Amino acid sequence: MTAPEPTPPAMEAPLSDRAFLGHPKGLGYLSFTEACERFSYYSMQTLLVLYMVKYLLLPGHIDGVVGLDWVRAHFYPGLDGQPLASAIFGTYTALVYGTPILGGLVADKLIGRKATLIAGGVLMAIGHFLMAFEGSFLFALAALVVGVGFFKGNIASQVGALYSDTDLRRAMAFQIFYIAINVSVIAAPLISGTLGEKVGWHWGFGTAGVVMVLGLFIYLSGARWLPADNRPVAGSGVPKVKLTRDDWMRVAALVLLVPVMAIALLTNQEIFNAYLVWGDAHFQLDFAGFVIPTTWLVTLDAALSFSMLVAVAAFWKWRSTRTGGEPDELGKMIIGSVFTMAGGLCLTIAALGQGSGKIGPFWPVMFHLLNSIGFAHILPISLALFTKVAPKSITSTVLGLYYLAFFAANAMVGWIGGLYSSLPTPTFWLIHVASAGFGLVAFVLFKLFVADRMNARATAVVAV
Repeated sequence: MTAPEPTPPAMEAPLSDRAFLGHPKGLGYLSFTEACERFSYYSMQTLLVLYMVKYLLLPGHIDGVVGLDWVRAHFYPGLDGQPLASAIFGTYTALVYGTPILGGLVADKLIGRKATLIAGGVLMAIGHFLMAFEGSFLFALAALVVGVGFFKGNIASQVGALYSDTDLRRAMAFQIFYIAINVSVIAAPLISGTLGEKVGWHWGFGTAGVVMVLGLFIYLSGARWLPADNRPVAGSGVPKVKLTRDDWMRVAALVLLVPVMAIALLTNQEIFNAYLVWGDAHFQLDFAGFVIPTTWLVTLDAALSFSMLVAVAAFWKWRSTRTGGEPDELGKMIIGSVFTMAGGLCLTIAALGQGSGKIGPFWPVMFHLLNSIGFAHILPISLALFTKVAPKSITSTVLGLYYLAFFAANAMVGWIGGLYSSLPTPTFWLIHVASAGFGLVAFVLFKLFVADRMNARATAVVAV
């Protein structure tokens, strides 16, 4: 019995395609693929700083890392221990979000987004498996940096390509997409984090590699349901699309938004760096004789982020039904900044009241709750905004620009995280409150003076 011939996928799924939660079946395959990729990535995020501080950078281990002495002498002179770990973490996570521009260019101009995504997944799996060996630490990070760059923008652009500009399901699709991500962020610390802390660091990294391979199989198995590739075909007779002046103005508006988002994201990105070091040393993690792994703080954050994504989406849908309207993308990002500031203030209050004892669960939980509400109003909303506004012929490249916000945010986290050991802890967290306040003011100014240029296209598309 032969398999049926696969039908070529359309560039945009028809409105009648509602096989996955009322959305195109391709969204399901892309969401599960992204869930596996994010599981592997957040396994690294969860373990990396603790692995370096508590194992790799200690005497007897640090000397075995190939090339680390040279890197340390040229890029991190004078740094040791926690500041060195924070600096390496910041460089790694910044580069991870800098390389999507390269991945977008490769996809848009050379081999198409599908081949670029697959190459990225293979490189990520190799990187995770290399983490099982101390000596190959820097080579593993390099493979992961390039792999994530090839993967990230090219999967998000495929989500957007499933929908026409007038399909009202587009924005909700990115909410579903982010929910899949957060399920993985919940699972990664529980599985990889626990294995890494309780069994062996390399078990945690190896698990991430296995899940990344699973993600590649899921993506390949759903090929017929995915949007058509964007690889140029020689002799096709299809002329290259030239960008208009309006296209360039919209791209310029998005570029201006990137550094603002970078600063606004600082508190959220610090969760994987100095926050874990602080929590490991000063949070009350011993309950009834069981010491909760520090990495479970990331699971707490992800669980609340997942819940708030669902709750926020339901709230705005309910409000829209009751009142006939809701804020646009920038309006919701303004609201998100207020909640992010409130979350940072929770950490400041906890640090001020700590004294010589351990910090109880109330303030950390409140931080994660409020920060998660802010996250739900900023991250998926901004991604949907970029895919809506970006010219279609360079969507992958523009999404690479979007991830520059994370590049800059994580670079700042690497530097600011290193100040944790030298600044009073309340001052350290007030810096993060100020960064969210900057985002609040900047988003207001964007809404007042730049929003018209960003919304010049596809006025029929509603905001999330």
